Amino acid sequence: MTHTQIEWVDLHAGVRLGSFIPTCGVAEFHAIIELNNVYANTETQYHLLSEAEQRLTKLHELREATLIWKRFFVSDAINQLPYLTASANEAVSIVQQPPLNGTKVTLWLYFVDNTRIVKILNECSVMERPHYKHLFHTQLHKCRKNKGQLLLHSSIEHQTTEIFKHFNQSLSSHNCTIEHNCIRTWIFVQNVDTQYAGMVAARRDFFEHENLTPQTHYIASTGIEGRYIYPDVLMLMDAYSIAGITREQIKYLRASTHLNPAFEYGVTFERGVSVDYGDRRHVFISGTASINNRGEIVHPLDVEKQTARIFENIQALLTESHADMCDVAHLIVYLRDTADYAIVNRYIEQHYPAIPGIIVLASICRPGWLVEIECMAIKTIKNNSFAMF
Repeated sequence: MTHTQIEWVDLHAGVRLGSFIPTCGVAEFHAIIELNNVYANTETQYHLLSEAEQRLTKLHELREATLIWKRFFVSDAINQLPYLTASANEAVSIVQQPPLNGTKVTLWLYFVDNTRIVKILNECSVMERPHYKHLFHTQLHKCRKNKGQLLLHSSIEHQTTEIFKHFNQSLSSHNCTIEHNCIRTWIFVQNVDTQYAGMVAARRDFFEHENLTPQTHYIASTGIEGRYIYPDVLMLMDAYSIAGITREQIKYLRASTHLNPAFEYGVTFERGVSVDYGDRRHVFISGTASINNRGEIVHPLDVEKQTARIFENIQALLTESHADMCDVAHLIVYLRDTADYAIVNRYIEQHYPAIPGIIVLASICRPGWLVEIECMAIKTIKNNSFAMF
């Protein structure tokens, strides 16, 4: 993995690019575009962001690349909606999680060389490779409209159940299931301190019906505070699945020296998942907090020590998949308290300055966790038992 930093002074924008360019097979790129002019108005910031995205796509190393995915981290989703323009075929995610550098929007993008992508029903983008189809579901939510007015639909439990039912039905149209093909989810919960437990209960009930149990497996996931453009959406979900994958290609990561299984305190997700192809390994690390293998919070009320412990936990998960921090393509960092930004940003700049990343405001599911971090890594392997990515 190569990490590159680019500054476009005229656009008041910086790009951090993680590039996986193998000697054999297609290249992959993760990019974070971050603005640095906090005084520009909303329209100007979105214009600068769009210009930076266009300039990024024209870089020499991305000349053969197709945009697969983008997520907007925004400070005010409802009022910024007019600037969140319609996409082509790439998957587009929008979540209200304010960037903590003081700007209104930051963008995470994912590109793959020599790839075709198509959009289905405006909620699923399919990246077609010779041996696999990669399914990116975004903005899955449950609300209803009546003569243009949004109405309160129902409880968080009902919305969660309906979203997972709809997701499962969509997967079935690709001959996939949650159990066999879903690799990762992102679940954004409005008012996570009060609503998270309801989402967890509904997800657990749905998973049991679909044969996802402590005896089988769960899915890598981040469950975190986040809002959508509609105020009655209590739960919003993005998901990544792979059609054509086999059970032998998937490994669930435990790092039992550092972490306990999440199901021990009633939450149904995996700490991490690795997926092997003939030419590479993808490692998906779920939202990770400062926790030990007994499920206890480590370093209460000390955000710097919690951050250090999180990276220790992440390294333990990566080690289990024979990867390292140098293989990490991007980081997403979630903070409960804006006052902790300077400390956490300093720590990351000191220890992992090159890795593309963003720090956003998002309450974590347990108040004692001051910070949570997720990441993805890509590592070269050779395994003739599996088709190439």
